[in-house]
Amino acid sequence: MKYDGVAWKPSDNVFNDFKNMVISHEVLLAVTNFMASYRERVRPVNRVRIADLGAFNLCFRMVFEDGFSSLLRFPCPGRVMFPKKKVQNEVAMMTYLQQNTKIPVPKIIHHGTREDSPAGLGPFILMEYVEHASNLATQLRAPGYQRGDRPFLDPDIEEEKLEFFYSQIADILLEFSKPSFDTIGSLLVQLGNFPPKMLPNTPFATASSYYQSLSETEFLHLVTQRNDAVDSEPDCRSKYVARRLFCKLAAESRLHNHTMSTSGLFKLFCDDLRPTNILLDDSMKIIAVIDWEFTYTAPAEFASMPPWWLLLEMPKEWARGVSDWTRTYQPRLESFLRVLKRQEDTAIANKALAESRRISGRMRESWDHGELWVNYGARKSWAFDAVWPILDAKFFGGVMAPDQYNSPHSEERMELLDVGGREALGPFVQKKLEDSKQRKLDDWDEILA
Repeated sequence: MKYDGVAWKPSDNVFNDFKNMVISHEVLLAVTNFMASYRERVRPVNRVRIADLGAFNLCFRMVFEDGFSSLLRFPCPGRVMFPKKKVQNEVAMMTYLQQNTKIPVPKIIHHGTREDSPAGLGPFILMEYVEHASNLATQLRAPGYQRGDRPFLDPDIEEEKLEFFYSQIADILLEFSKPSFDTIGSLLVQLGNFPPKMLPNTPFATASSYYQSLSETEFLHLVTQRNDAVDSEPDCRSKYVARRLFCKLAAESRLHNHTMSTSGLFKLFCDDLRPTNILLDDSMKIIAVIDWEFTYTAPAEFASMPPWWLLLEMPKEWARGVSDWTRTYQPRLESFLRVLKRQEDTAIANKALAESRRISGRMRESWDHGELWVNYGARKSWAFDAVWPILDAKFFGGVMAPDQYNSPHSEERMELLDVGGREALGPFVQKKLEDSKQRKLDDWDEILA
């Protein structure tokens, strides 16, 4: 499903105003004084500079005379719905990882709210800047990359080089998989004018209840996004039927692995654990893993998914389609699982890992049984329609490849809906098509008041 272009415009305006503000002399001076105040005995080499202005965060960097560098990071207005919660979540996660795992993460110096921030820029984290020679994406991507391109794995990369990096990543994932929790907690961030009051705001005690919430959110996203959600009447019908069936599967507890999803066995999962966030030193060893804001405790199935980023590019964004992504991914997955098993064997031999804590077998099962696609579709509402044909085949016996799936086929699936779902389809499609012509936004605060 596409983003809501009407909702995107005001978000862009807010973001652009923020970008223009942060380069002003007054703001740069305030940030410089603020960052310098946390190292009173050492002078900065120069005033602060903007180190990065990415999809979600603004980062300032300051270098001091003793060689130390610090990084001040703010969520970007217009890009993040819940900046305070985002910062609180990342601080809690980084602190937990430092205290309970061997995963290298930057040290937090200070954090605070908008009221505590320089120039009122918003909630922030002040942390050490990790000096690094490269990141993993730079080492894996195909030659000829230009800034702004979508990276993809070098198809001619040497297996030895892959195994060198895979072994380090495997150790990180094994360490990350060790903690267990008794509830599920998530932070959902979307750009579709989704009503914040409709987002779940309490932990989940079971995997079943969490999958039901995700499936209901998928459907509500279609309902509440007024613009650019559908292209035509057949497209609208297809998206409605797919999401209703997904809700039905969740209500029947068919979306999760019952042998894996038991209460008290929930695992950490990071939605943004990707090569660009894995920093390397001069010897190409992992020196830090950054950007933990989208980390939460999740069903064990999430942590057992093979890494989607083995090709660097997500299935939905793969230029040749999901089917080709799957074919290209398979041999890379085989290499990764082979290295992961080897690292598990070593850790078990060194008494650093229990035999029952292996994750390579669960990743294999996730891939072979299609659980990866269930969880990918549940997590990524924008990508749901791209992978629905795979889920249709898994649960209902569909045989069409994702790039061959069509709306008439979805009409057959409508018969699987209950009477209420079938009767609601016509009025839903009519309203959706009429609303999309008006190109305006619903005021959900007023509607839900």
